Amino acid sequence: MEDVKPQPLNTQARRDALSRLRATAEPAQSADAELGRPETGPLDVLVVGGGVVGAAAAFDAAGRGLRVGLVEAQDFGQGTSSRSSKLVHGGLRYLQMLDFKLVAEALRERDLLLRRLAPHLVRPLPFIFPFEKHVVERAFVGSGVTLYDTLATGSSLLRGARSRAVPYHRHLGRARLRERFPALDAEKFHGGLEYYDAQVDDARLVLTLARSAHSLGAAVVSRARAVDYLHGDPEDPQRITGARVRDALSGEEIDVHAAETILAAGVWTGQAQRQALQPDASPADAEASTGLRVLASKGIHITVPRERIAAEGTVGVITQTEKSVLFLIPLRDVWAIGTTDTAWHEPVDSPTATSQDIDYVLEHANAVLGENLTRSDVLATWAGLRPLLQPVTADDSGSARVSREHAVMQLAPGLTGVAGGKLTTYRVMAEDAVDFAAEGTFKDRASITAALPLAGAQGYGEWVDRSEELMQDYGWDAQRVDRLLNRYGSLLPELLELIDDDPDLGRPLQHAPGYLRAEIVYAVTAEGAVHLDDVMARRTRLVHERADRGLAAVEEILELMGGALDWDRQRRRAEREAYEGFVEAQRQAEQTGSDDQASALVAAHYPAPEQAGRQQAAAPEEAAAGRDRLG
Repeated sequence: MEDVKPQPLNTQARRDALSRLRATAEPAQSADAELGRPETGPLDVLVVGGGVVGAAAAFDAAGRGLRVGLVEAQDFGQGTSSRSSKLVHGGLRYLQMLDFKLVAEALRERDLLLRRLAPHLVRPLPFIFPFEKHVVERAFVGSGVTLYDTLATGSSLLRGARSRAVPYHRHLGRARLRERFPALDAEKFHGGLEYYDAQVDDARLVLTLARSAHSLGAAVVSRARAVDYLHGDPEDPQRITGARVRDALSGEEIDVHAAETILAAGVWTGQAQRQALQPDASPADAEASTGLRVLASKGIHITVPRERIAAEGTVGVITQTEKSVLFLIPLRDVWAIGTTDTAWHEPVDSPTATSQDIDYVLEHANAVLGENLTRSDVLATWAGLRPLLQPVTADDSGSARVSREHAVMQLAPGLTGVAGGKLTTYRVMAEDAVDFAAEGTFKDRASITAALPLAGAQGYGEWVDRSEELMQDYGWDAQRVDRLLNRYGSLLPELLELIDDDPDLGRPLQHAPGYLRAEIVYAVTAEGAVHLDDVMARRTRLVHERADRGLAAVEEILELMGGALDWDRQRRRAEREAYEGFVEAQRQAEQTGSDDQASALVAAHYPAPEQAGRQQAAAPEEAAAGRDRLG
C-alpha cells in the first residue's frame, strides 16, 4: 500500500463523513471533486460501535480497499475501551488453564504492537511478582513465566525477528527486591520475579485506530447513534441493509445503506442485537433466543500520587487475590491500582466505583505494601465493564466462529456480530469480524493490519533520535519530550506546527502542567473532540490524574476549545456545568455502598450537554469551519 498521510478528525471531516453517509441512499455514482459531490451508493461495510474492536474493524476493512463507515453513539472509546487496566499482555492466568494457544496469540499481538504497529503508544513495562514462600513460589511462578517468555520468543522467531520485543524475566533476591520496589512489605516478601509485558493509553489507542481508518478513506463519525436497522432488500426481507443513524449534535436521522453491517457493541451487544432483530421483544425473550450473549463484569481502579508508592524507575507489581488479580501500575503522574471482578446488573451506560469497591482495592494493596494507603490518598477512580461472552447458540454450526475469548457470528443476513475478547487481541477480533462479513460478498480482500502501522508509528524512531533537538528548540525537558512522543509519535510535527504559529500554545496549562495548551487545540482540530468531557477524560486523562478531576483547568481548556469550535458563552457554560455535575455525581457515587445507587447517581449526570451541541450545530457552518486550524 502506498504511504498514506494521516488525515485530521475535525469538524470539517465530520461534516464530510455525514455527507458521505447521506449519499449511501442515492444510486451508485462516482465522486466528483470539482462539484464537491461524494461517491454515492451503499457502503461496502458499516461498522456500528467505535470502541477498540469497532475502530479496528473499520481500519481493517478500509485497509482492504472497501468503502467503510464507522458510527459511534458517544465518543470513541468512551465505554469499556477507555476503562481498562491499560495493559497489553499475554495473560499469565491462561497458562494456569493450559490455554497455550490463546497466550501465544496474545503475546504475538503484544509484540506486533511494540515492534511495528504502534511503538509510540505501546511500551514495555516490567512487573514484579513478589514471593511470600521463597522456594515454592519461585519454582511454581518461575516455571510459568519461563514458559510465558518461551512462547513470546517463539512468536518473535516465527515472524523473523532477531531479538525479543521485551527483555527476558529475572529473579530477585530479598535485597534486590527492596532496592527495586522499596514500598513492598519487606518483612512479608522474601524475593520476587521480574518479567515484562506492556502498557498503553487505551483511549488514545482507540482514537488512533479511528483516525487511521479515516486516513484510509473511512467515513468516521462519533456522537452518531444507530437507532434502527434497515431492511431494504425486497427479495430477502430478513436481510439487514444498513442502519438509521441519529446525529447527536444536530438531531438529524440518516439512513446509512451498506452491503454488510458489523455490530461491535461490547457490553451493549444485547441491546443492539435486540434493536436489530427483535425490536418488539422483551429483554428476557431476546436473551433466550439465538445470537451472541454477553454478560458484564465490573472492574474498578483507583489512582494515587506517584510519591505515595516508592519504586526504582518505572515498574509495577502483580499478585493474585481471591477474586481477581491485583495490579500496581505506574502511569506518568499517578499509580493505578486494581482491579475487581464483580457481576454488573445495572444499566451498562453508567458503571461506577462504590465505597466498597474502593475499600476492597485499598485492602488488597495494603496487604503487599509496607505503609498503608488510606481513602485520603485516593485521587480518583474509574470503572469499566468486561464483556464476558456466554456460550453461543445458532441454528447452523457454520454461522458462528468462536474462540476462547471472542466470537463472531451472523446475527442475520447482512449483519455480523463480534463480542468478547480483550484489549490486547483487538486486531485479531477485528480481522475475524471483517473476514466473516466479507465472505461470499468480497473476494481477494485479505487483511493487511498485521503489517500496517497506525497513525504516528511510521518514522517514530526518527523523532526519538531528535529528542535532544526538540529539547533545545522548545525549551522542554527530557520527560516532556518523551511524553509527547509517547502520545503522538511521528504526528508530533502537527502539534509543533500549532506552536510555531502561536508560541503561546507551547505553554503548559496553568492548573494541569503535564499538558501543553497546544494539545487542547490539537484535540479539537485533529482528534475529533466535540465536548469538554472528550478532552478531560480521553484526549487527556485529567479526570483520573488529579484530585479535583481537572476542574481547576476547565476554564483555560474551555477558552482553547471554544476558540477552535466557535463556542459562545452559553455553550461554554453548558459544557462546564455538565462536566461539573458529572464529577460531583461520581464523587457521591464513590461514597455509596451499592451499585444501583452509584449507577443511578452517575446516570443522571451525563458529562456532555447534547442539547447544547445540537444548538451549536445549527449555527452557520462556515463559522466553525473557519476555526479549524488544521482543517
